[in-house]
Amino acid sequence: MKGILGKKIGMTQVFTKNGKLIPVTVIEVEPNVVTQIKTVEKDGYDAIQLATDSIREGLSNKPAIGHTKKANTTPKRFLREIRGVNVNDYTLGQTVGVDIFEAGEIVDVTGTSKGKGFQGVIKRHNQSTGPMGHGSQYHRGVGSLGTMLPMHVLKGKKMPGQMGNVKRTVQNLEIVSIDTENNVILVKGNVPGPKKSLVMIHTAVKNPNGKNEAADLVSYVEEVIPTEDTNVETVTEETTTEKAE
Repeated sequence: MKGILGKKIGMTQVFTKNGKLIPVTVIEVEPNVVTQIKTVEKDGYDAIQLATDSIREGLSNKPAIGHTKKANTTPKRFLREIRGVNVNDYTLGQTVGVDIFEAGEIVDVTGTSKGKGFQGVIKRHNQSTGPMGHGSQYHRGVGSLGTMLPMHVLKGKKMPGQMGNVKRTVQNLEIVSIDTENNVILVKGNVPGPKKSLVMIHTAVKNPNGKNEAADLVSYVEEVIPTEDTNVETVTEETTTEKAE
């Protein structure tokens, strides 16, 4: 098991040499720092804690500053644990970069989905609408709430409520390309969360040794507008001397 923290920048598309279009998500990965190593003897399980996205000391507190100083690094905005790793391969203060993965690897990506606020059952649970005629007087209601007995709403009934803003994992995604110069990973398909949100890329649980043949890309055909707090000007790269016509 291995993993890294990154920031979702947006989506674009790439072409292979044979003309196949691949939609990809662009994930910017600032070098992660190992801020803590947990072991079975001391903590009851093996894990490492990764930190990313540096912040000013004024935006942190003394416990957080002291915690990151043990790893000889500045305060970080995000800290996450990754379990199941071989802790002997890591040292406190070690930097983990995008080169931990390779093009073609199969990974899982975890993020927090977009919050959609309070929604009804039709949008939230994909239930059907009522008759849309004017005389129906019942178009987008909840529907029946239960039977005559036991005369109360049964537990687990699908009702209106908060939608989105929950932790979600998309499994078995393929890493299309890795740009070590700009610290960018291109993942095939879409991943949870809005732009600029934190995502974690880690080894696929159901396919830990999965790897496909790396795509022979021609060029990126779209630009991703970067956020103000990123150093990536444009996500453009050519992996061959030929240019897309």
